[in-house]
Amino acid sequence: MRFRLAVVLLLALFGAGEFDLRGNETAAAGQKKVYVLPIRDDIMPPIVYLVRRGVKEAMEAKAGLLVLDMETNGGRVDTTREIIGILNQFKGDTATYVNKDAFSAGAFISVATKRIYMAPESVIGAAAPVILSPGGDGIQAVPDTYEKKMTSAVKAMVRTSAEKNGYNIAVVEAMIDKTKGLILTNVVNGVTNAVVIAKEGEILTLTNTEAERPYGDPPRPLLSSGTVASIDQVLEKLGYTGAARVDIKATGVERLAMWINMISPLLLIIGIAGIYIEFKTPGFGLPGIIGILAFALYFFGGYIAGLSGLEWIAVFLLGLALIALELFVFPGTVALGLGGAVLMLVALVMAMVDVYPGMPAIPSFERLELPLRDLFIAFAGGAGAVFVLSRWLPKTSIYGKLVSQTASGVSTVADLEQKQQLRIGQTGVAVSPLRPGGKAQFGEQILDVISQGEMIDKGRRVTIIGHSGTEAVVEAVN
Repeated sequence: MRFRLAVVLLLALFGAGEFDLRGNETAAAGQKKVYVLPIRDDIMPPIVYLVRRGVKEAMEAKAGLLVLDMETNGGRVDTTREIIGILNQFKGDTATYVNKDAFSAGAFISVATKRIYMAPESVIGAAAPVILSPGGDGIQAVPDTYEKKMTSAVKAMVRTSAEKNGYNIAVVEAMIDKTKGLILTNVVNGVTNAVVIAKEGEILTLTNTEAERPYGDPPRPLLSSGTVASIDQVLEKLGYTGAARVDIKATGVERLAMWINMISPLLLIIGIAGIYIEFKTPGFGLPGIIGILAFALYFFGGYIAGLSGLEWIAVFLLGLALIALELFVFPGTVALGLGGAVLMLVALVMAMVDVYPGMPAIPSFERLELPLRDLFIAFAGGAGAVFVLSRWLPKTSIYGKLVSQTASGVSTVADLEQKQQLRIGQTGVAVSPLRPGGKAQFGEQILDVISQGEMIDKGRRVTIIGHSGTEAVVEAVN
């Protein structure tokens, strides 16, 4: 039964690796590569998974340019901060094409790229932070003190991007803070004039023509590098005409990835409990299937979220193989089982660590903290579930339905209990070391057995004194 369970788990996890979300990355040798990433609709958590996937694909393909195709009315500040952090991992050239609105969070993200281009009749700005009312159907009034605190935090975040990418900080802050206003100088025929771009009390919003207008001495565009009709024209301006272009597609699984990762600790709890019950009941049935699906869904969630690749599934499978060798080929070999358990734990953690190409092989504690917390919660919950189920399940009618007649030779719990009662007092031989669990042979039948804590060597005679679940409890015969 356990061998079949391992085989099914291997197949399920290998099957997860067949789901490929990558775009067409074919390019001639030496040809420049460009990745185009859509930032559409509201900036909400699902888009993080799309951005992460796109940035990692671009980095792995060694793309020289990443272009954001921007059309949004804004969104959540925490999501925006996360997206900016992901974009900062890309070390090549970056640009935003505003097509046609980049309000609020869209403006923040645009400033996180090195250049901004805008479509005709497009708009950028209006980036003052607001709080939505419960239900998200309106804007909630914000106390003055809290508004200042929010504005200050957002300004600091965007100011960092503006400084890094060479934008006018005063312009960006005027989009966020209505108390700032914006007055710039303009030189006409050698005469310097002050020009009011935004009055105090107004939030700055710029059209494409306003955003590209030059100010200062020497003159610099206000925000935009120019108005262009398409992304192809952006590529032309940046010297990427004829480059291999890959358009990242929103597949719809990003929202699924968000939900899977939200419940990842629960999936681990279900996986641990399901596999435990399967090992404690003869045959292969529903608990094993549920446990396998929970683990497969856990890894699948990390994969489609852009967090992990197939390598950690392979590590998990290697750990599983070592444990299988411990159970079926070399019972009592502690090193194999321990090594397998360590590999499986590492895989479960690393499957949820956000690692980018070029990062150190060992992630920082900051990146490990959340996956480790989730794994701790899962093991605590799994241990609790196993404890409750081990005490409660054998006493219920459900247990009879979980027991496979073909594997156990019984059709009801009563039959199983009767058969176990008849075994008490039987004497056999340990065919593996009992530490304290293992296997022993009684006549022609080999049973899963467990001692009362003592270590019993292979070849020692043992006698059955009771049962714990489906395992026979034995003691050594002197």
